[in-house]
Amino acid sequence: MTQTEHVQWLAGPRFAWLFQPAALLTAAGRLYMVAPRKWQGEAAADEVIKYDAQWHSTLRNDQRAESTRVLFAAMAGEAAPRRVGVEFSSFTRHASLAENVELFDIEPELYRQRRRKDPDELARLRRAIDATGRMYATAREILRPGLSEIDMFCALQTAAVRELGELLTGTGNDYQCGSRGGAPRQGRTAEAGELYILDLGPAFRGYFADNCRTLAVSEPTDVQREAWSWVVRALEHVERSVRPGKRAQELFHEVQQLLDQAPCGVFNHHLGHGIGLYPHEAPHLNPHWDDTFEVGDVFTAEPGLYAPELRNGIRLENDYLVTETGVERLSNFPLDL
Repeated sequence: MTQTEHVQWLAGPRFAWLFQPAALLTAAGRLYMVAPRKWQGEAAADEVIKYDAQWHSTLRNDQRAESTRVLFAAMAGEAAPRRVGVEFSSFTRHASLAENVELFDIEPELYRQRRRKDPDELARLRRAIDATGRMYATAREILRPGLSEIDMFCALQTAAVRELGELLTGTGNDYQCGSRGGAPRQGRTAEAGELYILDLGPAFRGYFADNCRTLAVSEPTDVQREAWSWVVRALEHVERSVRPGKRAQELFHEVQQLLDQAPCGVFNHHLGHGIGLYPHEAPHLNPHWDDTFEVGDVFTAEPGLYAPELRNGIRLENDYLVTETGVERLSNFPLDL
């Protein structure tokens, strides 16, 4: 395995995108991990092999070839494999094996196993969600007409870093006011009467939270309040309905039918998705997938309504853990406009 997320899931350490680690698990259950030579840490691996990621402090551009070379050198004493699982989406010729070796795609099984979150994974997700709560508290304190999107973005990043006490390993996408979403814009400021959709996803040591709140720049209008109440109703339906065995596609259609009755706005995107080491994982609350909720899933639900008269719309998003009897809400901070 060469994808950073899979190396972390198997062995524990989180490596920056600058490096090219690898992991190999034998049929006998022995785990090898390849790490940059300067890395100092602990790993749930039987053997840690080091490679030179840098020469005289300069990052090498041929790290994948070198990390693979040292891995195969360490494996020289193992019996020659006949069948090897690799990630088809990222498998490279650097990892080419001897002739007559059958390769098969291990990614679907890795993604399936990653769905059920272990206690240490849940702890990191909860920390990331805590940072999100701090970001929204900060946004409510500073939002006013004339606040620039860049200043909002900088304040929220600072709040998350202070909450976690370290750099983020990821962040959310949507920091635009009067818009469905997007990166902060230079020179754009919040205007009275607009709604500010803040879809935030700070990641703590590789694990992504994903929440959304919509804040009114000034006193919300009656139309905005009405639309907000319908979106809240959709979240309440999710919390009542999800349990192990519930079809995620069925839930999507139920919420679509509910929001289609709202007097203002349209709902025309997915209802949510799983989260973990990647921002979008299974289960997919989406008409293009037919996943079923399972115990241990951590997922988001993000219904929304959009229309020009809402300036520009409302989206609310919570994170949930699927339990034996239903869901536990993980993001318990205010939904208010």
